Amino acid sequence: MEPVRFGLVGYGFGGRYFHSPLLAAAPECDFLGVVTTSPARQALATSEHPGIETFGSLAELRDAGAEAVAISTPADTHSRLTDEALELGLAVVCDKPFALDADAARRSVELAERLGLPLSPYQNRRWDSDFLTLRALVADGTLGTLTRFESRFERLDPDPGPPPSGGGTLRDFGSHLVDQALVLLGPVASVYAEWRLRDNGLDDDVFLALTHVDGTRSHLSGSWSQGAPGPRFRATGTTGSYVVTALMDGQEDALIAGQTPATLGAGWGVEPAERWGRVHRGDDGEAVPTRAGRWSSYYPAFARAVRGVGSVPVDPRDAVMTATVLDAARRSATEGVVVPLA
Repeated sequence: MEPVRFGLVGYGFGGRYFHSPLLAAAPECDFLGVVTTSPARQALATSEHPGIETFGSLAELRDAGAEAVAISTPADTHSRLTDEALELGLAVVCDKPFALDADAARRSVELAERLGLPLSPYQNRRWDSDFLTLRALVADGTLGTLTRFESRFERLDPDPGPPPSGGGTLRDFGSHLVDQALVLLGPVASVYAEWRLRDNGLDDDVFLALTHVDGTRSHLSGSWSQGAPGPRFRATGTTGSYVVTALMDGQEDALIAGQTPATLGAGWGVEPAERWGRVHRGDDGEAVPTRAGRWSSYYPAFARAVRGVGSVPVDPRDAVMTATVLDAARRSATEGVVVPLA
């Protein structure tokens, strides 16, 4: 397959660590360059990826021959840039949160459908090592019928949370937490949420209780100011529970350390035994080898979709569903009510 000519918008933390290394490592992608108007970030991008160019706008990127673009900018620019890129004829990957609300998410999805262009939310956490393992345990019946899913993104940061342009912890961590719950347990019937508002007016220490249409429940927590993070997962079924105490999948740390799928090869995404989860049945539990994480599969799959071979790795309609749950969570936390969903 001829590689898809790809650009990246933004070279902050997300663009630098979560997108550019994976684009550069994917044979299916030809990483052309970065759209940024910051001289410092232009210099950083070209020093870390020799041979790429920098561009002042999406139009310049398109005129340089790009076919697709990944957007990794502050959350409040996502919808505008997604729609602009689509109108320029570019296929689009958009980082989380895909949009600040469900209406904006739906407008972008409908625009992509009208134009016949691939569009996909960057829900890389679907390919976390621990989540892949959990899905396999559910699929093979190891846990019986799943009844409750507890999931946490919790950490302690001296300057907690995304900046105001990031939209708060609910939209930030919540985008991944809700997406994983929907993938695992399906549509949601009702939402209850709590949060703590920080001095800058943004939320932190968020908690969501989702009741899914089939009656199962998800309890989701997100915090940038938690000194004692709880287990990453506790998934309870009728015949056992799967517990992961390791705080986060190791692919993030690997990328920050300068490692990529290209440098690690078969070692990419492999978790050491001390980070494996355990299946408990009222005992100390049995360690379950963790499946290798596969963030590296996202961009090759999207490139194939651009070439008309297969579907996008994450259906954009899933982003509308996630945003709908997050909208309900904001209402619930603000009004102190349980919000039913159609």
